[in-house]
Amino acid sequence: MDMLVELLQGTRLSGGIFLDVEFTAPWCVSAKVQPEDCSSLAPAPRHIIAYHYVTGGQALIGVEGLPAMAVSAGDIIVLPRNDFHTVGSHTGLTPIRADPLIEPCPEGGLDRIVHGGGGAPTRMLCGWLGCDDPHNPVLALLPRLMKLKVGDAASAGWIESSLRFAGEALAGGRLDSPATLGRLAESLFMEAVRRYAAGTSPLRASPGQPSHDPVVLRALVLLHRRLEHPWTTGELASLVGLSRSALNERFARVTGEAPMGYLARQRLEHAAQRLRGSGEPIARIALECGYGSEAAFSRAFKRAFGAPPARWRRDDLQSR
Repeated sequence: MDMLVELLQGTRLSGGIFLDVEFTAPWCVSAKVQPEDCSSLAPAPRHIIAYHYVTGGQALIGVEGLPAMAVSAGDIIVLPRNDFHTVGSHTGLTPIRADPLIEPCPEGGLDRIVHGGGGAPTRMLCGWLGCDDPHNPVLALLPRLMKLKVGDAASAGWIESSLRFAGEALAGGRLDSPATLGRLAESLFMEAVRRYAAGTSPLRASPGQPSHDPVVLRALVLLHRRLEHPWTTGELASLVGLSRSALNERFARVTGEAPMGYLARQRLEHAAQRLRGSGEPIARIALECGYGSEAAFSRAFKRAFGAPPARWRRDDLQSR
Protein backbone atom coordinates (compact mmCIF):
# COMPACT_ATOMS: atom_id res chain seq x y z
CA MET A 1 0.00 0.00 0.00
CA ASP A 2 3.04 2.30 -0.15
CA MET A 3 1.84 3.07 -3.68
CA LEU A 4 -1.37 4.53 -2.26
CA VAL A 5 0.67 6.91 -0.12
CA GLU A 6 2.74 7.84 -3.17
CA LEU A 7 -0.41 8.76 -5.08
CA LEU A 8 -1.45 10.91 -2.14
CA GLN A 9 1.66 13.07 -2.47
CA GLY A 10 0.18 14.80 -5.50
CA THR A 11 -3.12 15.60 -3.82
CA ARG A 12 -3.44 19.36 -3.27
CA LEU A 13 -5.79 20.24 -0.43
CA SER A 14 -7.15 23.65 0.53
CA GLY A 15 -8.24 25.10 3.86
CA GLY A 16 -11.19 24.22 6.06
CA ILE A 17 -13.84 25.53 8.40
CA PHE A 18 -14.53 24.15 11.86
CA LEU A 19 -17.43 23.73 14.23
CA ASP A 20 -17.20 23.18 17.98
CA VAL A 21 -19.87 20.59 18.76
CA GLU A 22 -21.25 19.39 22.12
CA PHE A 23 -23.95 16.72 22.29
CA THR A 24 -25.54 15.11 25.33
CA ALA A 25 -27.25 11.72 25.25
CA PRO A 26 -29.60 10.81 23.77
CA TRP A 27 -28.87 12.50 20.45
CA CYS A 28 -28.61 11.68 16.75
CA VAL A 29 -27.92 14.02 13.81
CA SER A 30 -27.32 13.67 10.08
CA ALA A 31 -24.92 15.86 8.14
CA LYS A 32 -23.08 16.51 4.89
CA VAL A 33 -20.79 19.44 4.17
CA GLN A 34 -22.18 21.61 1.36
CA PRO A 35 -20.17 23.82 -1.03
CA GLU A 36 -21.73 26.94 0.49
CA ASP A 37 -20.25 25.92 3.86
CA CYS A 38 -16.77 26.47 2.44
CA SER A 39 -17.06 30.23 2.82
CA SER A 40 -13.34 30.78 3.42
CA LEU A 41 -12.54 29.81 -0.18
CA ALA A 42 -13.64 31.39 -3.45
CA PRO A 43 -14.46 29.56 -5.58
CA ALA A 44 -15.59 26.62 -3.46
CA PRO A 45 -13.59 23.40 -3.91
CA ARG A 46 -14.83 20.93 -6.50
CA HIS A 47 -14.59 18.07 -4.00
CA ILE A 48 -15.00 18.09 -0.22
CA ILE A 49 -13.49 15.71 2.33
CA ALA A 50 -15.34 15.87 5.67
CA TYR A 51 -13.86 14.96 9.04
CA HIS A 52 -14.66 15.00 12.76
CA TYR A 53 -12.22 14.97 15.66
CA VAL A 54 -13.72 13.53 18.85
CA THR A 55 -12.35 15.46 21.83
CA GLY A 56 -14.55 13.89 24.52
CA GLY A 57 -17.05 11.10 25.03
CA GLN A 58 -18.11 8.56 22.44
CA ALA A 59 -20.51 8.12 19.54
CA LEU A 60 -21.59 5.92 16.65
CA ILE A 61 -21.10 7.14 13.07
CA GLY A 62 -22.30 5.52 9.90
CA VAL A 63 -22.93 5.94 6.19
CA GLU A 64 -25.57 4.14 4.16
CA GLY A 65 -24.63 0.56 3.32
CA LEU A 66 -21.98 0.23 6.04
CA PRO A 67 -22.29 -0.83 9.69
CA ALA A 68 -22.03 1.95 12.27
CA MET A 69 -18.52 2.64 13.57
CA ALA A 70 -17.88 3.26 17.29
CA VAL A 71 -15.68 6.28 17.98
CA SER A 72 -14.37 7.85 21.16
CA ALA A 73 -12.14 10.64 22.43
CA GLY A 74 -8.94 10.87 20.40
CA ASP A 75 -10.45 9.49 17.18
CA ILE A 76 -10.41 11.40 13.89
CA ILE A 77 -13.12 10.24 11.49
CA VAL A 78 -12.54 11.01 7.80
CA LEU A 79 -15.14 10.78 5.03
CA PRO A 80 -13.06 10.99 1.83
CA ARG A 81 -16.12 11.26 -0.42
CA ASN A 82 -18.14 13.50 1.91
CA ASP A 83 -20.95 10.97 2.21
CA PHE A 84 -24.17 11.96 3.91
CA HIS A 85 -23.66 10.44 7.37
CA THR A 86 -25.37 9.92 10.71
CA VAL A 87 -23.78 10.45 14.14
CA GLY A 88 -25.49 9.61 17.41
CA SER A 89 -25.23 8.33 20.95
CA HIS A 90 -27.19 5.11 20.38
CA THR A 91 -28.58 2.97 17.60
CA GLY A 92 -32.27 3.17 16.74
CA LEU A 93 -32.61 6.94 17.19
CA THR A 94 -34.21 9.09 14.49
CA PRO A 95 -31.65 11.60 13.22
CA ILE A 96 -32.34 15.29 12.76
CA ARG A 97 -30.42 17.55 10.37
CA ALA A 98 -27.39 19.21 11.96
CA ASP A 99 -27.49 22.42 9.87
CA PRO A 100 -30.37 24.14 11.74
CA LEU A 101 -28.61 23.48 15.06
CA ILE A 102 -25.57 25.60 14.19
CA GLU A 103 -25.21 28.72 16.34
CA PRO A 104 -22.89 31.40 14.87
CA CYS A 105 -20.45 32.80 17.38
CA PRO A 106 -21.13 36.56 17.78
CA GLU A 107 -17.56 37.24 18.92
CA GLY A 108 -15.81 35.84 15.84
CA GLY A 109 -14.93 32.45 17.35
CA LEU A 110 -16.01 29.02 16.25
CA ASP A 111 -19.62 28.34 15.33
CA ARG A 112 -21.18 25.91 17.78
CA ILE A 113 -23.76 23.17 18.11
CA VAL A 114 -25.08 22.39 21.60
CA HIS A 115 -27.79 19.75 21.51
CA GLY A 116 -29.15 16.67 23.23
CA GLY A 117 -31.06 15.20 26.13
CA GLY A 118 -28.76 16.16 28.98
CA GLY A 119 -27.01 12.83 29.50
CA ALA A 120 -23.44 11.75 28.84
CA PRO A 121 -21.59 14.41 26.79
CA THR A 122 -19.72 14.01 23.50
CA ARG A 123 -17.61 16.80 22.02
CA MET A 124 -16.19 17.09 18.52
CA LEU A 125 -14.38 19.54 16.28
CA CYS A 126 -15.69 19.25 12.73
CA GLY A 127 -14.25 20.48 9.46
CA TRP A 128 -13.54 19.90 5.81
CA LEU A 129 -10.76 19.74 3.28
CA GLY A 130 -11.11 20.97 -0.28
CA CYS A 131 -9.72 19.23 -3.36
CA ASP A 132 -10.01 20.58 -6.89
CA ASP A 133 -9.86 17.12 -8.50
CA PRO A 134 -13.16 15.30 -7.85
CA HIS A 135 -11.77 12.21 -9.64
CA ASN A 136 -8.61 11.97 -7.57
CA PRO A 137 -7.44 8.32 -7.54
CA VAL A 138 -6.65 8.34 -3.83
CA LEU A 139 -10.19 9.38 -2.96
CA ALA A 140 -11.60 6.69 -5.23
CA LEU A 141 -9.50 3.98 -3.61
CA LEU A 142 -10.05 4.93 0.04
CA PRO A 143 -12.92 3.55 2.12
CA ARG A 144 -15.98 5.76 2.54
CA LEU A 145 -15.35 5.99 6.28
CA MET A 146 -11.95 5.99 7.99
CA LYS A 147 -10.92 6.21 11.64
CA LEU A 148 -7.55 7.44 12.89
CA LYS A 149 -6.66 7.00 16.57
CA VAL A 150 -4.51 9.93 17.62
CA GLY A 151 -2.61 7.92 20.21
CA ASP A 152 -0.74 9.40 23.14
CA ALA A 153 -2.19 12.22 25.25
CA ALA A 154 0.48 14.71 24.19
CA SER A 155 -0.29 14.16 20.52
CA ALA A 156 -4.02 14.42 21.15
CA GLY A 157 -3.58 17.71 22.98
CA TRP A 158 -1.44 19.16 20.18
CA ILE A 159 -3.98 18.22 17.51
CA GLU A 160 -6.95 19.61 19.43
CA SER A 161 -5.23 22.88 20.34
CA SER A 162 -3.94 23.31 16.78
CA LEU A 163 -7.35 22.71 15.23
CA ARG A 164 -9.05 25.03 17.70
CA PHE A 165 -6.49 27.82 17.28
CA ALA A 166 -6.60 27.65 13.48
CA GLY A 167 -10.38 27.53 13.40
CA GLU A 168 -10.80 30.48 15.75
CA ALA A 169 -8.16 32.51 13.89
CA LEU A 170 -9.93 31.86 10.59
CA ALA A 171 -13.36 32.71 11.98
CA GLY A 172 -12.02 35.91 13.54
CA GLY A 173 -10.20 37.04 10.42
CA ARG A 174 -6.81 36.68 12.09
CA LEU A 175 -5.42 33.85 9.97
CA ASP A 176 -3.03 35.30 7.41
CA SER A 177 -3.76 32.66 4.79
CA PRO A 178 -6.33 29.87 4.42
CA ALA A 179 -3.38 27.76 3.28
CA THR A 180 -2.21 27.64 6.93
CA LEU A 181 -5.39 25.86 7.91
CA GLY A 182 -5.18 23.66 4.84
CA ARG A 183 -1.67 22.48 5.71
CA LEU A 184 -2.75 21.47 9.22
CA ALA A 185 -5.80 19.54 8.04
CA GLU A 186 -3.83 18.07 5.14
CA SER A 187 -1.20 16.66 7.50
CA LEU A 188 -3.92 14.93 9.52
CA PHE A 189 -5.51 13.49 6.39
CA MET A 190 -2.17 12.22 5.12
CA GLU A 191 -1.48 10.59 8.48
CA ALA A 192 -4.88 8.88 8.36
CA VAL A 193 -4.11 7.49 4.90
CA ARG A 194 -0.63 6.36 5.94
CA ARG A 195 -2.00 4.45 8.89
CA TYR A 196 -4.78 2.98 6.78
CA ALA A 197 -2.25 1.90 4.14
CA ALA A 198 0.01 0.34 6.76
CA GLY A 199 -2.80 -1.66 8.33
CA THR A 200 -4.89 -2.77 5.35
CA SER A 201 -4.25 -5.59 2.89
CA PRO A 202 -4.39 -4.32 -0.71
CA LEU A 203 -6.53 -7.35 -1.56
CA ARG A 204 -9.21 -6.72 1.06
CA ALA A 205 -12.15 -4.42 0.33
CA SER A 206 -15.04 -3.63 2.66
CA PRO A 207 -18.67 -3.33 1.47
CA GLY A 208 -19.29 -0.19 -0.54
CA GLN A 209 -15.57 0.30 -1.20
CA PRO A 210 -13.80 -0.05 -4.56
CA SER A 211 -11.65 -3.13 -5.00
CA HIS A 212 -8.04 -2.55 -3.96
CA ASP A 213 -6.63 -4.17 -7.07
CA PRO A 214 -2.83 -4.06 -6.66
CA VAL A 215 -2.26 -4.24 -10.43
CA VAL A 216 -4.52 -1.24 -11.06
CA LEU A 217 -2.85 0.62 -8.21
CA ARG A 218 0.52 -0.06 -9.86
CA ALA A 219 -0.83 1.23 -13.18
CA LEU A 220 -2.10 4.39 -11.49
CA VAL A 221 1.27 5.08 -9.92
CA LEU A 222 3.06 4.58 -13.25
CA LEU A 223 0.73 7.04 -14.99
CA HIS A 224 1.04 9.67 -12.26
CA ARG A 225 4.81 9.39 -12.10
CA ARG A 226 5.05 10.32 -15.80
CA LEU A 227 1.96 12.19 -16.93
CA GLU A 228 3.94 13.67 -19.82
CA HIS A 229 4.97 10.27 -21.24
CA PRO A 230 3.27 9.23 -24.53
CA TRP A 231 1.54 6.26 -22.92
CA THR A 232 -0.37 3.58 -24.79
CA THR A 233 -2.60 0.94 -23.27
CA GLY A 234 -0.27 -1.72 -24.67
CA GLU A 235 2.82 -0.29 -22.99
CA LEU A 236 1.06 0.15 -19.64
CA ALA A 237 -0.41 -3.36 -19.81
CA SER A 238 3.03 -4.82 -20.52
CA LEU A 239 4.56 -3.05 -17.52
CA VAL A 240 1.92 -4.40 -15.10
CA GLY A 241 1.85 -7.88 -16.65
CA LEU A 242 -1.63 -7.94 -18.22
CA SER A 243 -3.14 -8.03 -21.67
CA ARG A 244 -4.66 -4.80 -22.98
CA SER A 245 -8.20 -6.12 -22.58
CA ALA A 246 -7.58 -7.38 -19.04
CA LEU A 247 -6.07 -4.05 -18.00
CA ASN A 248 -8.96 -2.12 -19.52
CA GLU A 249 -11.49 -4.28 -17.67
CA ARG A 250 -9.79 -4.18 -14.28
CA PHE A 251 -8.89 -0.49 -14.52
CA ALA A 252 -12.48 0.45 -15.38
CA ARG A 253 -13.80 -1.68 -12.50
CA VAL A 254 -11.78 0.37 -10.00
CA THR A 255 -11.76 3.87 -11.54
CA GLY A 256 -14.84 3.84 -13.76
CA GLU A 257 -12.95 4.52 -17.00
CA ALA A 258 -10.30 3.14 -19.36
CA PRO A 259 -6.60 3.93 -18.69
CA MET A 260 -6.12 6.36 -21.56
CA GLY A 261 -9.35 8.23 -20.79
CA TYR A 262 -8.25 8.48 -17.17
CA LEU A 263 -4.81 9.72 -18.26
CA ALA A 264 -6.26 12.42 -20.52
CA ARG A 265 -8.44 13.76 -17.71
CA GLN A 266 -5.62 13.68 -15.16
CA ARG A 267 -3.35 15.61 -17.53
CA LEU A 268 -5.97 18.34 -17.88
CA GLU A 269 -6.68 18.43 -14.14
CA HIS A 270 -2.95 18.77 -13.48
CA ALA A 271 -2.70 21.50 -16.09
CA ALA A 272 -5.58 23.39 -14.47
CA GLN A 273 -3.82 23.25 -11.09
CA ARG A 274 -0.66 24.67 -12.64
CA LEU A 275 -2.55 27.40 -14.47
CA ARG A 276 -4.22 28.38 -11.21
CA GLY A 277 -1.13 28.23 -9.05
CA SER A 278 1.53 29.94 -11.18
CA GLY A 279 2.29 32.29 -14.03
CA GLU A 280 4.05 29.59 -16.04
CA PRO A 281 3.91 29.88 -19.82
CA ILE A 282 1.05 27.87 -21.27
CA ALA A 283 3.35 26.25 -23.82
CA ARG A 284 5.51 24.82 -21.03
CA ILE A 285 2.50 23.49 -19.15
CA ALA A 286 1.22 21.88 -22.34
CA LEU A 287 4.52 20.13 -23.00
CA GLU A 288 4.97 18.92 -19.42
CA CYS A 289 1.41 17.59 -19.35
CA GLY A 290 1.99 15.38 -22.38
CA TYR A 291 0.75 17.54 -25.28
CA GLY A 292 2.80 17.84 -28.46
CA SER A 293 1.71 21.41 -29.13
CA GLU A 294 0.10 24.33 -27.37
CA ALA A 295 -2.72 24.29 -29.95
CA ALA A 296 -3.60 20.65 -29.21
CA PHE A 297 -3.54 21.40 -25.48
CA SER A 298 -5.76 24.45 -25.89
CA ARG A 299 -8.37 22.47 -27.85
CA ALA A 300 -8.46 19.69 -25.27
CA PHE A 301 -8.55 22.13 -22.36
CA LYS A 302 -11.43 24.09 -23.88
CA ARG A 303 -13.45 20.90 -24.39
CA ALA A 304 -12.96 19.96 -20.74
CA PHE A 305 -13.25 23.35 -19.03
CA GLY A 306 -15.31 25.43 -21.45
CA ALA A 307 -12.62 28.04 -22.17
CA PRO A 308 -9.07 28.09 -23.60
CA PRO A 309 -6.26 28.06 -21.01
CA ALA A 310 -5.41 31.79 -21.10
CA ARG A 311 -9.00 32.90 -20.62
CA TRP A 312 -9.68 30.22 -18.01
CA ARG A 313 -6.65 31.37 -16.00
CA ARG A 314 -7.75 35.00 -16.22
CA ASP A 315 -11.35 34.22 -15.22
CA ASP A 316 -10.19 32.02 -12.34
CA LEU A 317 -7.90 34.76 -11.01
CA GLN A 318 -10.72 37.33 -11.16
CA SER A 319 -13.09 35.04 -9.27
CA ARG A 320 -10.80 34.75 -6.26
